[in-house]
This record gives sequence, C-alpha cells and structure tokens, in this order.
Amino acid sequence: MRKTWHGRAVTVFPYAAAGSPVLSVNPGANMSFFQSITAKVLGVAVLALLMLIPLAQVQELVRERNGLREEAVTRIAQGWGAAQIVGGPLLVATRRIEPGTPGWSTGRTTERELRLPQRLAVAAHLDPERRQYGIYSAPVYVAHLELTAHFDAADLARVDDETGERALVLPIADPRGLRRIEVKTNGSEARVEPGAPVDGHALVQFALPAHPEGGLDVEVRLDLAGTERLQFLPLARSTEVTLSAPWPDPSFTGAFLPAQRTIDVRHVEASWQVLDLNRGFGQRWLEHEMEASTLDGAAFGLALYQPVDLYQQNVRAGKYGLLFIALTFAAFFLFEVLKRLRVHPVQYLFIGLALATFYIVLLALSEQIGFGLAYALAATAVVGLVGGYAAAVLATRRAGLLLGSLLAAVYGLLYVLVASEQYSLLVGSCALLGLLGAAMFLTRKVDWYRYGSATEARSRTLDDAHAPARD
Repeated sequence: MRKTWHGRAVTVFPYAAAGSPVLSVNPGANMSFFQSITAKVLGVAVLALLMLIPLAQVQELVRERNGLREEAVTRIAQGWGAAQIVGGPLLVATRRIEPGTPGWSTGRTTERELRLPQRLAVAAHLDPERRQYGIYSAPVYVAHLELTAHFDAADLARVDDETGERALVLPIADPRGLRRIEVKTNGSEARVEPGAPVDGHALVQFALPAHPEGGLDVEVRLDLAGTERLQFLPLARSTEVTLSAPWPDPSFTGAFLPAQRTIDVRHVEASWQVLDLNRGFGQRWLEHEMEASTLDGAAFGLALYQPVDLYQQNVRAGKYGLLFIALTFAAFFLFEVLKRLRVHPVQYLFIGLALATFYIVLLALSEQIGFGLAYALAATAVVGLVGGYAAAVLATRRAGLLLGSLLAAVYGLLYVLVASEQYSLLVGSCALLGLLGAAMFLTRKVDWYRYGSATEARSRTLDDAHAPARD
C-alpha cells in the first residue's frame, strides 16, 4: 500500500505479530554508495587487511623470542659442548719443505700429509637430557663412543720411509665436550695430548708406535658431551657406524642415511656403512689441498629433533591469522545479512584486535607452560571475550553463543593444523572448502541487490518511528 509520510513516498506492510503497520522507505530513494552492501563488504575487507599490521608485529615478536632462544642454546653449548663431529684416527706425517720444491714459494716451511685407515668401526650410545638457560632449554647429550681403526702394514711402511714427525690424531669438533678418553695402539696404552688443528678441525693427538708390525690397530674409548647433534666423518676406506639413543623423534642428518634403523616411541637404533667410493676425497691428501667444507660435507649422523618446537608452532599459528580473522568477520557479516542486523566497522575493529591479541597471549604463555596448555587457555579467553562482545553487539545471547561456538571450532581446527606436520595442508584445504561451502549454502537465497536497500529502509523506518510527531 503506497502512502505519503511527511512528504516522502513509503510502503505500508502489515505486521502480523503486533497488527500494527511498519513503514518502509521506497527502495532506492536517497540511497548512497556508502550505505550499500558493496561498501560494507569493501569496508570489512579493508579492516581485515589492516589486521595484517598487528599480525606482522606478532610474527616479529616471535622471531625476536626465537633469537633469544638460539642465543640461550649457544650459551648452553659453550658450557656443555657444541654440536659434535667426530672422525676416526688418522696418520699425520709432517715434513719440512726444501727450497725449490712445490709449496716453497708460498712461504710454508712444513707440510702435513693425512692418511686414512683401511677400516673404521664406531659404536655410539647417547644419553640425552635437557639443559635450561633462563626460561629456555636445549637437548644435550653425553655420547659414549668406541672407535676401532686398522692401518695396513703397507701404509705404515711408507710413513717409516719418510723423514719428519709422525703421529696419530683424532678429529673432534669441540674438544671442550671431552669427558674421558682412552687410547690403545696395538694393545698398549697411548698418551693423549692436544694437537694442532687441521682442515678446520680440532685434533686429539697420541703417539705412533716405533715399529708396528703387521699393521696397526687403534682403539679409542671416549665420553663426549654435545648439544643437539652428533655426526661422524667417514675417514676410512670402509666406515661402519652403529648408534643408539633413548630419543623418540630422531632426525638423520648429513650426507648419508642409515642403511638400517629401528625407531619406537622411546628408542632409536641406526647403522651406517660408507665406502671410500661414496665420498668426495681419497685416502690421503696434503693439508692445504683439502677444504674444511669438503670434509664436513661427508659428515652424517643424528640430531635430537624436536617435532614442531615452541616457536615453530607459534610461527605456523600466525600464518593462519589473517584467514581466521577473515572467517570471523565473515561470520559476523552473515549474521548481519541473515538476521537483518547492523554491526559498525569500529565493532569489527575491536573483534579483529581481540583475535590478533590471541597470538601474543599464546606466545607469552607457551614459553612458561608449554604450547598445548597455553593454546587452550588463550583460545578460551578470546572465545569468551569475542562471544560476550558479540552477544552485546547483536543484542541476542543466542547469537553470542553461536559465534563463540563457531570461533571455538575455528581455534580447534587451527590447533590441528599447527600440531599436524604431515597432513596440515590436506586438513586445512578440506576445512576451507567446507567453510566456503557452508557460507554459500546459508546465503544461497539472499538477494544481495535488495539487501542494502532493505537494511537502509529498516533503519530509516525505525528512525521515523522514534521521531517526534510534526503537524
């Protein structure tokens, strides 16, 4: 029914519940772009993008805290022992460089030649633990090692034919981690002392028997402390390594993977076999001919891996920040559409800031009580905050409970994505597709062209209904 109300064309609709007429402004009359549904969508999208600023600051804070953690690990390693790289016993022959021979022009007066054994066998067992530095911790270990090496008589004969100093050495990355070392050469105890570094590796030196017959057998037993990682150098024609450790999440690192391995929830055992044909250097070389990077490139071993550690989990959670803010904004917007309500952009902004604060609270709590419990507490706080605010803004407790439940489900999904390493992409893509499908289903009958006009008309009707009567 068309009537005139204070000089404006309106339509009168019967209101079944109260029996009283409700006035609606003629759709399209005095409608501006800023009051349209398009402007509202663009405004919400801009607010969601603005949330990238606090999210970026949170990610920078996570990187800063992770840097502090790395500094703490370095300090622990300085006092306990760094990540260790261990080689087998080597023969080192030091010769004087005579004038006119190669190398004399470089200014060197001596040169050292390194020779490898024919066979090297290593048996290692790790006793891991955690060391604290402030609120930070790092996995450390004490490795109990038994090394057996054999040199052929032919190699020893060539050494005896040369003049100069001869010695047996053992490369160790960080000798500060040595707790105990015992060396036997052909069954006799050998005196151990520091040696001059070679190829960037620290050396432990012990004497070579005067006239070994039938080859040379070297036995080394040592306890070596280190941090996070233990690796071995294949310094023999044939190298065999066996390793065991009570650690549930091992990471095999370096140039070679184990030939055999057994992993259960509490223990790992692994064995390697490396031939001289597998590596990038021969059985003998002069010191200046070998770069440390070439030698280290052949290292292999075990790292005490921590699956998705604290800061990695925070980083992964932050990567989904914009997505989950956008989903929450979309939920509020759907309430506007389906329930004919109005939410101001400032209210969207408060909601976005509350969601961004979740990541700061998560980081702060996870450093103190662990990621799982911290996530539960931070998510509960934000769900309660946003749900209560939504109930007040939308003027209905049911809407607040519904949005709070939706947000709780979203945080549950986020935790699955963060905690899962192998299937996070699959779970995330399926969940995103499902959420998009639900949104499309709920809005399948919405007339977006008329929504903006109807909402504006309802707002003006309410304003006119409360306006003072004029003659």
